[in-house]
Amino acid sequence: MKLRSLAGALAATVALPFGLAQATDLEVTHWWTSGGEAAAVAELAKAFDATGNKWVDGAIAGSGGTARPIMISRITGGDPMGATQFNHGRQAEELVEAGLMRDLTDVATRENWKEIVKPASLLDSCTIEGKIYCAPVNIHSWQWLWLSNAAFKQAGVPVPKNWDEFVAAGPALEKAGIIPLAVGGQPWQAAGAFDVLMVAIAGKDVFEQVFAKKDEEVAAGAEIAKVFKAADDARRLSKGTNVQDWNQATNLVITGKAGGQIMGDWAQGEFQVAGQKAGVDYTCLPGLGVNEVISTGGDAFYFPLLEDEEKSKAQEVLASTLLNPKTQVAFNLKKGSLPVRGDVDLATANDCMKKGLEILAKGNVIQGTDQLLSADSQKQKEDLFSEFFANPSMTPEDAQKRFAEIIAAAD
Repeated sequence: MKLRSLAGALAATVALPFGLAQATDLEVTHWWTSGGEAAAVAELAKAFDATGNKWVDGAIAGSGGTARPIMISRITGGDPMGATQFNHGRQAEELVEAGLMRDLTDVATRENWKEIVKPASLLDSCTIEGKIYCAPVNIHSWQWLWLSNAAFKQAGVPVPKNWDEFVAAGPALEKAGIIPLAVGGQPWQAAGAFDVLMVAIAGKDVFEQVFAKKDEEVAAGAEIAKVFKAADDARRLSKGTNVQDWNQATNLVITGKAGGQIMGDWAQGEFQVAGQKAGVDYTCLPGLGVNEVISTGGDAFYFPLLEDEEKSKAQEVLASTLLNPKTQVAFNLKKGSLPVRGDVDLATANDCMKKGLEILAKGNVIQGTDQLLSADSQKQKEDLFSEFFANPSMTPEDAQKRFAEIIAAAD
């Protein structure tokens, strides 16, 4: 994936397509606050500052579930920021429908986003009634099992090659005083782990029947029952994690206190900051080593409507900068995610990122549940799996019944 000549020219410097009559400060809100995330977002800030404008960082500690209500409240309350992060999907849908978000169609058309953004579903998630309302910045996949090579060495068992081997290694890890599976207390972590198990165990078609087609019968059926059995295994293996944030759980793997973690590829940023090397210090299993499929979720920036003309101009510059080839490479190498541009050179990517690129190139992809479910349906799913992982008395059968009800009512 080499840069085309035009893209190469763009990569030499951050393009300034709109001119800078008066450079200005622009507040950008996001929830990237872990070590790896902070290193990645600094690349975006550096690229925007190079245009003569200034990135005013509005990081909100906690997860997206904590940050999004604050962001939405500011926008609806008349105190909008210059730009704000949301995940690919439907999280900003109501804000757009209320006329509070800026239409970026002119920028996207001028810079040919429909040709350079791959897969097309990313830009589709930004599009409402034919107009483009966000700038996608990365592809984040949930479908990974991260393993501590040191933990398995200490336990005296080989590093697993798939989920079944991981489950089988659980007793040896526990005997060595190591938590087999690290799962933090944030609700989205448990829900995300279940989604990953569904693709790995039931397969891509079943995943899409449940989340894309909202098929209640499939959600209540035998294939999903197998997934709940695996989720029950995961719940048992994660007992004793006792951390809240996802990056705290990742740190347990980094330090060898936990054998593994089901987490998106943003975990790579934490391994990188810790100085660990893929294939040497840790192992990554896409699709849990069972079904090598990745989801094309991730992050995009939306731009609230502003009355200030200079800040509005700066919004256009930022939107352009986010998709600049140079910015795409610098940011995604630090973030652990894949670029949304299909024409950039990632020769310096680590082994795990290269695995993701290979899967993406083969087209073995699914949309993330943020793209397939409304924010309300996602919240119901998160609440269910948060309770399931925290409450051993909830049986897999009872949890599956509630899950099918959520899918039946999902929009």
